[in-house]
Amino acid sequence: MKPYRLLLLLLCAAYQFTHAQSTRSMVWAKDGKSYFAIEDKGIVSYQLPAFTKTIIADSTKMQPSGKAALNLRSFSFSDDRKKVLLYTNTQRVWRYDTRGDYWLLDLASGKLKQLGKGRPESSLMFAKFAPDGNRVAYVSGHNLFVEELATGKITQLTKDGTNRLINGTFDWAYEEEFDCRDGFRWSPDSKSIAYWQIDARQIRNFLMINNTDSLYSFTIPVEYPKVGQDPSPCKVGVVNVATGKTIWMQVPGDARQHYIPRMEWAANSTELVLEQLNRKQNTAKIFFCTAATGAARNIYTETDKAWIDVKARWSDDFAGWEWLHGGKDFLWVSEKDGWRHIYLLDRNGKETLITKGNYDIISINAIDEGNGYVYFMASPDNATQQYLYRSSLNGNSSLEKLSPAAQKGTHNYSMSPNGTIAMHNFSNHLGERLSEWVQLPDHRSFKVNTQSGPTANTPRVEMFTITTEDGITMDGWMVKPKNFDSTKKYPVVFSVYAEPAGTTVRDAAGVGGNGLYVGDMAADGYIYMSVEGRGTPQPKGTAWRKAIYRKIGIVNIRDQAMAAKKIRQWPFVDSTRIAVHGWSGGGSTTLNLLFQYPDIYQTGISIAPVPNQLLYDNIYQERYMGLPQENLEDFINGSPITHAKNLRGNLLVVHGTGDDNVHYQGTEMLINELVKQGKQFQLMSYPNRTHAIREGAGTSKHLADLFSAYLRAHCPGGGR
Repeated sequence: MKPYRLLLLLLCAAYQFTHAQSTRSMVWAKDGKSYFAIEDKGIVSYQLPAFTKTIIADSTKMQPSGKAALNLRSFSFSDDRKKVLLYTNTQRVWRYDTRGDYWLLDLASGKLKQLGKGRPESSLMFAKFAPDGNRVAYVSGHNLFVEELATGKITQLTKDGTNRLINGTFDWAYEEEFDCRDGFRWSPDSKSIAYWQIDARQIRNFLMINNTDSLYSFTIPVEYPKVGQDPSPCKVGVVNVATGKTIWMQVPGDARQHYIPRMEWAANSTELVLEQLNRKQNTAKIFFCTAATGAARNIYTETDKAWIDVKARWSDDFAGWEWLHGGKDFLWVSEKDGWRHIYLLDRNGKETLITKGNYDIISINAIDEGNGYVYFMASPDNATQQYLYRSSLNGNSSLEKLSPAAQKGTHNYSMSPNGTIAMHNFSNHLGERLSEWVQLPDHRSFKVNTQSGPTANTPRVEMFTITTEDGITMDGWMVKPKNFDSTKKYPVVFSVYAEPAGTTVRDAAGVGGNGLYVGDMAADGYIYMSVEGRGTPQPKGTAWRKAIYRKIGIVNIRDQAMAAKKIRQWPFVDSTRIAVHGWSGGGSTTLNLLFQYPDIYQTGISIAPVPNQLLYDNIYQERYMGLPQENLEDFINGSPITHAKNLRGNLLVVHGTGDDNVHYQGTEMLINELVKQGKQFQLMSYPNRTHAIREGAGTSKHLADLFSAYLRAHCPGGGR
C-alpha cells in the first residue's frame, strides 16, 4: 500500500545518494574530503573542494578476459583501499536489484577475478569485505559463504538455507515493511559474522496465477503473511568463520510474536546490539547480546499507545548504529514527548534529549563528533518544506538553521561523513531549482551544478491551507486552469494517498504534475490539487501522525472529504464535477471517498487498491490497525468493500494481476461485491503486471491513455 510512484518522484527530486551497498553510484570517502563515482572511464575519485579528478580503476581493467567490459551497478572498497568489489549482472529481488555477480579487482596488480565460482549466475547478494580485507562474505541461495581472497577458497558457513529458511537476508514482509535486505554484519575483528535467520516455513504461500506465458497456467508462490497471521519467526546468530559454529542470541519472547528490525555489532567484537519490536509494534526494546554465549541484556524499553517507527523512517542507511564516544553512547530517535526527537543513550539506557522543542526531526543526515554536532532535516514552521539544522550533541544548544533562509522550499543534502561538505539540492513549488556543492556549517557554495527557474511548462502551483468543519487545518497545493476566469466554474481533480507511508503535499519540485494524464490538465480546464490530512508522516507532531491508529479508512477519509466539502464551496469550483484518483493506499482512499461520501465525489480512478484491509500484509496493517483478533470491527469499518453498496458515481478500477504487494485478490472480491449490489463500474486488469504496472511493451502509455480518456469522459474539463 506504499505510494511507489510518489516516492520515486520525490527521491529523484531529492538527488539522494548513499553507500555502495544500496546500489547507488556515489560513495563518500571515509575522511569526507573526496567521493568516488562510476563514469565511462571507470571508477573515479574527486578531491574536494577543487574537484581534482583521479581515475581509481580504469574501465579497461574491468573487462574479464574474452568477455565484454563489466556494466557496473555499484562498487565498494576494502578498508585499506587496495581492493574493490564490483557489482554487476544484477537482478531484482521484489523491489531492488540486490542479486548479481561480484568481481574482485586488485588495484595494485590490476588482477580481476570473479567471486563465488561454482555458484549460479547472478546469485550473490550483499558481498562485502571483512574489515581486515582478506576475505569477502556473501549470501547465495539463502546461505552465508566466506571466500578467502588470496587462495580463492570458499567456505559455506550455513547449510540449512532453503527458499523458506533464510539466512543473511529476509523474506518478503521484512523487505517490504522494514526495508531489511542486507542481513549480515562482519565483526570488527573479522573473525565472526552476525546474521539474521528468517523462518518462513510456517507462512502460507499466496499464489499468483500466470495465464498468459504458457499453454497451461501456472502459479507463482509468495511467502506472504496476511494480517492476523503470525509473522515469520526471526532470530540472530553469530557464526565463527574459522569453525562454522553459530551461537544464537537468546532474545526473550516468542519468536513468532516479535520482530528484530535492527541489529549491529556493538562497537566491538564481543557484543551485538539489536532492537526488538512486539507483534503490535508498540513496544520497542534494545538488547545487548554477548556474542560468545548469546546472553541478552535489556537496556531500554519504550512503549506507545499507537506504534513505534523503525529506523527507515529517519535514516536511509539501514546498516549502521550511530555510535559516539568510542562506543560508550549512541543516538536514538523517539516520539515519546509528542515530537520526533533525537536522544543520546548510553550502554545502560540512560538518555539525554538532544533536540528540544515543538518540532519533528525528519531525518538524521550526519554526525560531526569532533565539533560536537548532529545534522538533521526539520521544518518547524511549515510542514510542506524541509531545511538542514544542527544541534550540539550534549543537548545544550538551541536549534541552528543552516539552509539559506531566502530559499523557501525543500532542501536535500548528501553529506560527507563528518558533515563538513555536502551536495545540496533545493527546489520549490515555484519551479526554482538549485544543485550545488557547499561547505558547512556556513553553507558556502563552492560549485554550482545547475540552477534554473520556472519555464513556460512549469505548472503554476499555489500552496494553501484549509480548515475543515472539524477544526483540522490541512496543507494543500493546486494548479488552476490556464486563462482562469473567476466568474466560471471548473472541475476539480484530487490526487490522494492519505496513509502513513507517504505524503502528497510538499513544497518541492514535481508538485502540481500528473504523470498519468496525457496532455496539459491546466490547458484542458481542470483544477488539479491535493490536500494532506491526519495520518500521513508530515512533521506536525505525533498526535497528527498517529490520529489514524486503528482508524485507517475513517479518520483519513473524513479529513479528505471535509476538505473537499469546503473546496466545493469556492465560487469557481463546479461541485458537480469532482474527481479523485490514487494508487495503492491512494487507490484505497479513492474507493472509500466514492463509497463513503457519494454526495461529494462523482468520479474516481482507483489503481492497485486494497479494498479489504484483512487481505494486506501483517507488518504494515497490524502496525497501524492493531490485531484483527482484538478489534476486527476497525478493519471492517475502514475497508472500502464494506461501503461499496453506496457507490453512485463513476468508478474505474485498475490492477495488475501479478501484484505481489497488493494482491489482485482484493479487486476480485470488490468486483463480486459491486456486482452483488448492482453497481456499474469499469475495470482494467493488466496480466502479470506488478504493483508498479509498468512491465510489458506499451503498458505505461496504455495506462496513461486509459486514465486520461476516462477522466475526460466522466469529468470533462473547462469552465462553465
